[in-house]
Amino acid sequence: MLVGWRGLPHACPVSISSGLAAAIAEFGDPRGYLAAASIGLPPRRAVEALQADLAAWARADRDPQGYDAIIDRTRASYARLVGVASDRVAIGSQTSVQASLVASALPEGAEVLAVAGDFSSIIAPFEARDDLRVRTVPLDALADAIHDDTFLVVFSLVQSATGEIADVEAIREAASRHGALTFCDTTQAAGVMPVDASAYDLTVCHSYKWLCAPRGVSFLTVGTAADALLRPVQAGWYAGGDVWQSCYGPGISLARDARRFDVSPAWQAWVGAEQSIGLFADLDIDEVWRHTSGLGAQLCDALGIPVQRQAIVAWPDADGAQLAAMAAAGVRASGRAGRARVSFHLWNTEDDVEMVVRAVRGESGLGR
Repeated sequence: MLVGWRGLPHACPVSISSGLAAAIAEFGDPRGYLAAASIGLPPRRAVEALQADLAAWARADRDPQGYDAIIDRTRASYARLVGVASDRVAIGSQTSVQASLVASALPEGAEVLAVAGDFSSIIAPFEARDDLRVRTVPLDALADAIHDDTFLVVFSLVQSATGEIADVEAIREAASRHGALTFCDTTQAAGVMPVDASAYDLTVCHSYKWLCAPRGVSFLTVGTAADALLRPVQAGWYAGGDVWQSCYGPGISLARDARRFDVSPAWQAWVGAEQSIGLFADLDIDEVWRHTSGLGAQLCDALGIPVQRQAIVAWPDADGAQLAAMAAAGVRASGRAGRARVSFHLWNTEDDVEMVVRAVRGESGLGR
């Protein structure tokens, strides 16, 4: 173990691949930015693509059809990133809207098992239906709480408030044993840790956090069992088999694959998303996870809190004093559910760990 700033213990530096180094260079030097769990930063290529698109629009050199290829490429990159075929991916703009599509498909009286304290966008759509039975339990009790009456298990792969990671194997095994479907939100996971969307019946992901895309680009992956359940209640012209032949009804022929659940895209957002998601699809995400979770563990060790090998590290901060101290020290973090929360992404280094420790040690007795 090496000794860092003022005796701060930290792990030996780990070399990174040339591919990860090139990706990191796309983000400049955002020292102290530890808020990817709230909003990611755009890579240089995304900014340049957006600027070029806005300039083309301003000189009247853009048309709607020109965005189709961009959306197709982005869908394919996301499918590659999460390990499914692109025809299993539907596009949208918000996770809550896509979760509402799932909620609308459940039979009356179905039990939905969710996680207490999970992000509201994947719980509220089910609670909004008063003919469903929504039951919540702590994350660590989720697998044991699944029983034969459970129709759908809803959970985030990584908890937004705490960074806690779901025990996927136990949840999947229990769901399979009891005949329940699984719906996993990967918004706080895709782009920073390996995600296999094929392991679940349904997944949803917004890309403006760890995937560093503009807000307004989300994805729903649909497995075979869920495909038979969902209904395209949001169907519009972009859900057509040939979108430019589906502009006027009646008698629209919807796509036969997951595209029938598409919501028409906010074009400019997808221009940036193509670049950002393509960047992450080309990376070794295992390497990204080793880097980020290693920094998370290092911070826990330095602060004297239980080690969380997670990209998100959170600890009690009921009055927000530690969050304020970090902000004063130039650290961009966030506060969630009475906790201070920092999130390490690929651009972060041990210098960011030291910035947090310096700020927190000045505010409290943590790590002394």
